[in-house]
Amino acid sequence: MRAVGLITEYNPFHNGHRQHLRASLEAAGAEVAVAVMSGHFLQRGEPALVDKWLRAEMALRCGIDLVIELPFPFACGSAPHFALGAVRCLDALGVSSLCFGSESGALENLERVARLLDQHRVQVADETAALLRQGVHFAAARGRAYAGLSGDDAACLVLAQPNNILGIEYLRALWAIGSSIRPLTISRIGAGYHDETVGEGNVASATGIRQRLSAGKKVDGLLPRASADILRRALGKGLSPDDDLLHRLLLAQIFRGRDYLRTLYQVENGLDARLAEAAVSSADMQALVEVVKVRQFTRTRIQRILMYVLNDVRADLMEGMLAAGPFYLRLLGSSSRGRAFLGAARKRRKLPLLTNLSRVFAQLRRAYGVDAERYRLARAMFDLDVRATCNYSLLLPGWSRANRNRDFYEAPLAVDAKIR
Repeated sequence: MRAVGLITEYNPFHNGHRQHLRASLEAAGAEVAVAVMSGHFLQRGEPALVDKWLRAEMALRCGIDLVIELPFPFACGSAPHFALGAVRCLDALGVSSLCFGSESGALENLERVARLLDQHRVQVADETAALLRQGVHFAAARGRAYAGLSGDDAACLVLAQPNNILGIEYLRALWAIGSSIRPLTISRIGAGYHDETVGEGNVASATGIRQRLSAGKKVDGLLPRASADILRRALGKGLSPDDDLLHRLLLAQIFRGRDYLRTLYQVENGLDARLAEAAVSSADMQALVEVVKVRQFTRTRIQRILMYVLNDVRADLMEGMLAAGPFYLRLLGSSSRGRAFLGAARKRRKLPLLTNLSRVFAQLRRAYGVDAERYRLARAMFDLDVRATCNYSLLLPGWSRANRNRDFYEAPLAVDAKIR
């Protein structure tokens, strides 16, 4: 069975995602669509709008065949880490192709920039860091650094657009691991990544949809009906994170002290002091981020660091996990086509597939027990995913005891979409 891989957050699954799914299946000539999806915390350093099981159900009911969770270190990492973790998962599953949306829509343009970024890696990194210290936004800084070294002014435009940036990182990740996966790209349809407006064909960005929800506006027409129904029920039950609860939980972590904060990933260069100051002076999440923010860090990076604080992400473990890559494939849900693909690809699967978590530690021990360090990191990665679920549950106004430790009793979903 030929499968196409999609790297996603589905926060929430909207009309643009459905169009991307259909176009990807057609472009790849595939029967099966496999989504590697972020869990409870996202690449922009935010908790997801609803939990990972509800978002997986949205995807399955709208035509995705297999949903695999991207572990926390990569889901809540920088663009290169996000891309490398997701690509490793798809490679381990044995998909034939990876199809991603981009503003460019031209694979050859993205490949050209990606190859030159690899060639000038050190110089681009140094010049980007210098521009960041001057207060230039990351995307603009990297574009200017690249253009200055290569003489390619058009690259500034390519590197300034968020889906192009991720697409370039997907290509670099495929090359870095020597994957045989065939990359494909299609033009992003409708509203841009950060747009709050509604584009052609009732397509809005996930950011725009969340903004409309915050403003109390209806979004039903912007999501497939199955996705909209799931979202409406979840919001009605208070199953979406509350910023005030997030702020309080972060304060509790910060109040553990500056010595503790300095053990956490990327809390460096005096950020511990800024966090301590923000804990005393900030009235809400927005104020907390503004007090902590420094010129050389983007807002998104600060938000990710706050998620590391919330989830007790130790620097030494995070660095080890990012260097090693994902240790497992966590199945969140599948269709009958997805299960058939898993069966057909079983012999070429490169990582253990986690379905029944009552046996997870024995499964990881079988896979990594002969290598004590890899087993330690595999356990740490799984523990972090579980901790993220527990912390996420505490952000929900509709929290109940049933929300705790869901990773251990929530079976993978089995859903077949009526239509794609």
